[in-house]
Amino acid sequence: MSEYVVTNPATGDRGPVFTPATDAQLNDALGAAETAHRTWSRTTTIGERAALVQRVADLHVERREALAEIIVREMGKPLEQALGEVDFSAAIYSYYATNGEKFLADEQIELLDGEGSAFVRRSSLGPLLGIMPWNFPYYQVARFAGPNLVLGNTILLKHAGQCPESAAAIEQMFTDAGFPAGAYRNIYASNEQIAELIADPRLVGVSLTGSERAGAAVAEVAGRNLKKVVLELGGSDPFILLSTDDLDATVDAAVAGRIDNNGQACNAAKRFVVIADLYDDFLEGFTAKITEPVPSDPMAEGTVLGPLSSALAADRLDEQVERAIAQGATVVARGERNGTYFPSVVLTGVTPEMDAHHEEFFGPVAIVYSVANEEGAVTLANDTPFGLGSYLFSTDREQVLRVADQIEAGMVFVNGVGLDSPELPFGGIKRSGFGRELGRFGIEEFVNRKMVRILK
Repeated sequence: MSEYVVTNPATGDRGPVFTPATDAQLNDALGAAETAHRTWSRTTTIGERAALVQRVADLHVERREALAEIIVREMGKPLEQALGEVDFSAAIYSYYATNGEKFLADEQIELLDGEGSAFVRRSSLGPLLGIMPWNFPYYQVARFAGPNLVLGNTILLKHAGQCPESAAAIEQMFTDAGFPAGAYRNIYASNEQIAELIADPRLVGVSLTGSERAGAAVAEVAGRNLKKVVLELGGSDPFILLSTDDLDATVDAAVAGRIDNNGQACNAAKRFVVIADLYDDFLEGFTAKITEPVPSDPMAEGTVLGPLSSALAADRLDEQVERAIAQGATVVARGERNGTYFPSVVLTGVTPEMDAHHEEFFGPVAIVYSVANEEGAVTLANDTPFGLGSYLFSTDREQVLRVADQIEAGMVFVNGVGLDSPELPFGGIKRSGFGRELGRFGIEEFVNRKMVRILK
């Protein structure tokens, strides 16, 4: 049975345990979601549903301080970053509220032969299950729930065990916005109960953001039951530096790309692939700047690096670093861990024979590589089981386009980090999952594209 409880990683303080759902309660929740889809979804317009979603966006703004403080307690995100996450989530809801009617408009088909007309009309499918992680408690929900509720799908949301308070706060906002019972329901469910929900014929699809292991388990159950699934899993995104006209700014971007959210982001820059001519200067500057932030109280003003999300997360990261060193990696910088407070680590000398070359480090650990040329950079960047995002720095426009075409990833950000935005599709390939969220594509995953052909 999963335990839903807030354990503050900064202090170790443990809050009350949230009562897990019974099987009967989950059955009722799914029944309510099915009823809401059959009634509310089919009798409201896109515009009416969009207005409710916009109200959810407004409530995020109105409650931003309280919402931010919740996730600082739950997973240790520095307060300034927590406020930014709440704001970004509000922007996502507002984006779909504003653009839903345009994205879901009928699409005319030009007939090759014959009389009459044809078009595609987009409509909802039914109740969906979202399974969300702890590292971005509001943002992950927004990019799943926002587009699907505008479309008319109804939502059951299982949040991470350490995020029960933010999960309840999100559900309360949907209730206060005026959504009917069953349109959005938070569920404190166990993994076993989730498997049963996925198998239930009333549920039509599943979206999961999380680990490879969780994704494989959910996809297996969904596949056996012929359910559509969207997966956003791990990442070990390369930061490729081929040329720059401002090395200091590039180093700053590299540091920000690695330690944002305490280094706990699937699409963080994690492997730094640097052309040989710039390697020594980059490594020196990068090491100096990434080790400046001292892990501190996440509620304190100016904190850049807070604690990792839990003692277990810190233990796992520590074990990975120790194993990398034992296998031959060189430690360029490494501070002393203090419980969940984990200072930045810089490693070099990692080779394809080492575990570290192929693993994801979920915390402020950076691996820096030197490559001789563009071809070597592309080869090294693609030598990973993951394919979520990537970062490419070059002053040569032709090189940018050439290399971007060769990178095996779902996203390429050029000459910048932190460029995510509601209109930009998010997702990966390989073992980073499949499907897309955000942008126009985010509202297209769980949709019936019904073709209507009219002869006369």
